[in-house]
Amino acid sequence: MGILEMMIISLWTRFVSESKIMASGITTVVNIFIWYYVLQSVIDDIGNVNLVALYAFGCAVGTMITTAYFRYHERGGTRLSQET
Repeated sequence: MGILEMMIISLWTRFVSESKIMASGITTVVNIFIWYYVLQSVIDDIGNVNLVALYAFGCAVGTMITTAYFRYHERGGTRLSQET
């Protein structure tokens, strides 16, 4: 779920920075429902540190995938270079 949430957050950030009012609003609503589900899942199993670690890993992967996607399309579909 973390992957999906971070992809939504990355889209939201892009929509807000480009002043896309409706898209940012709709994305916010979707994100809140995801956030609610995640919060409920964590509260239901509050002692499960592995669940939180897996969620955090998913969040990182979702952010990286979406950022790479945006960079790829900004460069016109050219190959991504490795940042150092």
